[in-house]
Order: sequence, then C-alpha cells, then structure tokens
Amino acid sequence: MAKVTTLFWDVGGVILTNGWDGGSRKLAAAQFNLDWEDFENRHDLCFPAFESGQATLDQYLDRTIFYRPRAFSREQFKEFMLTQSQPYPESLAVVEQLARSGKYLLATLNNEPRELNQYRIDQFGLRRDFVAFFSSCYLGARKPDEAIYRLALGVTQRAPEECVFIDDRALNLECARRLGMGTIHFQNAAQLREELSRHGVVIPDN
Repeated sequence: MAKVTTLFWDVGGVILTNGWDGGSRKLAAAQFNLDWEDFENRHDLCFPAFESGQATLDQYLDRTIFYRPRAFSREQFKEFMLTQSQPYPESLAVVEQLARSGKYLLATLNNEPRELNQYRIDQFGLRRDFVAFFSSCYLGARKPDEAIYRLALGVTQRAPEECVFIDDRALNLECARRLGMGTIHFQNAAQLREELSRHGVVIPDN
C-alpha cells in the first residue's frame, strides 16, 4: 500500500453542514411562504449552472425567487441562505490536527456555488488548514464527473494511490476509487479517525 501524502475532503456533510440542500430549501419555503413545487422545479433547472460557476447567486435568485415581487428583500433571503452553514466541530478538529502535523497535503474537493463557497471558507477559517480548494464553482466540473478528480490530481501532482478522498456520498467515492484513490465514506468524526488510521494516516494527539 502506497504511503498516503494527500487528503481530499468534501465539505458539506463532512466538516460543515450542507450549504443549500433540500432541508434548507424547505425551511426557506416555509419561512418566506414560497410555493415549494415551483421553487424546487426552478432550483433543479438552475442549480447545475450555479454550482459549476456559470451563474452568480443573484442570477440564481432572479430565476428561482425574484422573478416576481416578494414581501421580503433579496438581502434577507441571502442572509437566510448563509445562516444554513454550520460547523461540525469534531470533524474540524480532525482537520486541524492533521494540518498542524505538517505531514499531509489537505485540500477540499467539493461541489458548491461560488458565493456560498467563499462565505464558508471565510466564516469557518478553512484557509488555515487547507492549501487548495478544488470546488466545482472554480473548476467548472462537479462530482461525480471524473474531470474534477483528475483536475485535483493533476494540479497537486499526486498519484491516486497516495491520496484518500473523504465524502458522505457513496457515488462520489465510487468514481474516486475507479481512479485508484483511497476513500472513506464519512459517517461521523469517530469513524473518520478509525478509517484514517486504517489508511496509515497518523493523527497527532494535540
């Protein structure tokens, strides 16, 4: 087994809550009195471009929410969207410990729209621990498409065998495994520590 030098991390569902998932959208529909079916249909049509960096947050909102007059402002809705992002402290502690060890290259490999991604990087201080952000909004490719994994490997100049990819979705992991990467199907921080150890990744105590 090749020595692991690089850890690629999903963000939503692993170290933070999801940025704008179905649960958050249902909360938005209830709070802002939206027609759920119409909102979700519009979201499904617009989100791929939003997530791959081809549409801005304002364009997404124009197409899903503010195509008609509303009793609330654009800024109120944006604020609601941003507050859906919350940390998973136990997972972030693992990231911090690994980053402080200096033994591994840590990078994100995630699907996220640009404005939400930037907010999450800034709000939760992710630049402290991650050296690169392979995000769909910057690369124009999304998991589980093979292109995003190949871009991450190419830019870091790492062989798949020396990388471990951590994600909470099985399909995303299947595609990484086909390229030869090690994978961890994230469930919780304790399980993550155990799986990292099985891959030979050493997490310092402090």
